[in-house]
Amino acid sequence: MRKAWTNRKHRSVGALVAAAVLPATLVACGDDGGSAEPEENFTSSLQLGTGSVGGVYYPLGQEYANIFEDNIDEDGLQVSAVETGASVENLAMIARDELQLGIAQTNTAIEAANGEGDFDGAQVENAGFMGQLYPEAAQVITLESNGIDSVADLEGKTVAVGPPGGGTRQAAEAILSAHGIEEGDYTPLEEGFDDARSKLQDGNADASIEILGAPAASLQELQSTAGDVKLVPIEGDELQSIVEETNFEEYEITPEIYDFLDEPVSTISVFAAVYGSTNQISEDLGYEITKSLYENADAITMAQGELIDIEDALLGQGDVPFHPGSERYFEEQGLLD
Repeated sequence: MRKAWTNRKHRSVGALVAAAVLPATLVACGDDGGSAEPEENFTSSLQLGTGSVGGVYYPLGQEYANIFEDNIDEDGLQVSAVETGASVENLAMIARDELQLGIAQTNTAIEAANGEGDFDGAQVENAGFMGQLYPEAAQVITLESNGIDSVADLEGKTVAVGPPGGGTRQAAEAILSAHGIEEGDYTPLEEGFDDARSKLQDGNADASIEILGAPAASLQELQSTAGDVKLVPIEGDELQSIVEETNFEEYEITPEIYDFLDEPVSTISVFAAVYGSTNQISEDLGYEITKSLYENADAITMAQGELIDIEDALLGQGDVPFHPGSERYFEEQGLLD
């Protein structure tokens, strides 16, 4: 069911920490709502924004930070992977020069580039697309013992929807809203993935909605400890509604991905990609980072490493402009006309 990326005109589905995060973190906006032109301030001391402990971004970012330092010949290069709230926060922090690199969901980056959705009135102009890594699936996680068979069953339940500053919250709201569950119809937990699964296991949460690369080792670990992990499908008219109104795509998680599945589970997916500051990362360094993303992907020890392929590097770019160094690398690889 996985399809190639298509960029759709879509309406916002939930305002993820817009009031709390964006005005404080994005570059100053002019009277017309546009962003001030970022000033160049190139550096070789880089901070790479990841996500919460327990997700894929955090350990993946740590591995890539080491790969960059080991394989890029740049005077004074230092790369530190830091824990963040993930997609929205990473892009916002790039905008105000607090991060130079960040992993983010492609749909969130498209909104940031266009000043839409969670970035309404706060367009990010300096986050350049450096390449897609792997597809990320929405995984509605519960335990068999909770008796939840459909997303509609989450009404009145306690549901972990991801930390503020991450794209998971947006996806969770879209999924719940498509099933007629709005704010006030459930108790949200704004937790990192690790904490959310702990609360799921100890009975303080009924479900956790997470955007993760599949397979996610953390789910296998939850299965090892809890023993009755269940993925709730997103299907039917509700699935089609989400696909039509957002930049999510149909996706299928098969039993080959998780050994606790007996049959495929339908859901939605976006892509995880790397974005780099166009005013803090020079063209030459951006070129080397992009080259290392793909030519050293075989050094990634996580399962997602097997999905990182230069042939798929441009999936999900949408309206986000390239980082100049990345564009040069992709041109050399014959991916651009």
